[in-house]
Amino acid sequence: MDFCLSTSNLTNSSPVPTKFIQKTTIQIRFADLKDVKALADVLVQSFHLSENWFSWFYPLLKLGICEDLRTRLRSKSPYYQCLVALILEKEEVIGTAEICLRDWFLSQKRACYISNLAVSSSYRRQGIAKQLLLKCEKVAEEWNCELLHLHVLEDNLAAKQLYLTNGYRSQRVENSLQSWLFKKPRRLLLEKKVKN
Repeated sequence: MDFCLSTSNLTNSSPVPTKFIQKTTIQIRFADLKDVKALADVLVQSFHLSENWFSWFYPLLKLGICEDLRTRLRSKSPYYQCLVALILEKEEVIGTAEICLRDWFLSQKRACYISNLAVSSSYRRQGIAKQLLLKCEKVAEEWNCELLHLHVLEDNLAAKQLYLTNGYRSQRVENSLQSWLFKKPRRLLLEKKVKN
């Protein structure tokens, strides 16, 4: 399943030149094994770039993420998909999201969980994350899920705004020992009802 959009319809609030935006087509498709290294780069840069030790552990961190992705992609689970957003003309991976069927404790409703939603910093604020979310919603509908869940860090204001404006609502705040001991931000569990 492929989904294409032209970035000429997206808002131009990024450092990417307008000339480049108007000629670019973004494709969203299901990932395969050849995408693993590029997806790992996007994930490491999105979630770990601010860490002080980043440069020392980058190769090890990327290797771990590559192996995790390979394992999930090879599992061939009928209820797992990794999405990749790429610039069609250059085959450059610029975003990703994963979705899986998740059984929640004491929940009677069939729910999907979105994780690792990330867009390369040069391509943010152009609607790519929203398109990845919409594709996840289509997958959830195909799997007959009633609910979509995801986590976001309490201090990630841009991501929270994206999710809230796309119909996600806060379900609970999750305190962890790490957030208490190291003064790390808490995680919020968000939920959206899927249209079936």
